[in-house]
Amino acid sequence: QGHCDERGSDSYNLALGEKRARAAHDYLVSLGISPERLSIISYGEERPLVQQSTENAWAKNRRAEFVVR
Repeated sequence: QGHCDERGSDSYNLALGEKRARAAHDYLVSLGISPERLSIISYGEERPLVQQSTENAWAKNRRAEFVVR
């Protein structure tokens, strides 16, 4: 999952979130994980960890996460 802070347009943040998720995906594939076992999703700024408008909060909201099922 790719996430962004609240700055930037919705379309920019969705694209940036996808880029972050793709980087995590590609890293896992380089470690030998089958690409068929992985999926990529971008949430852009929709799911922040921190609901503040500070540099520290923005840094925490710029992230990639993976969910194991």
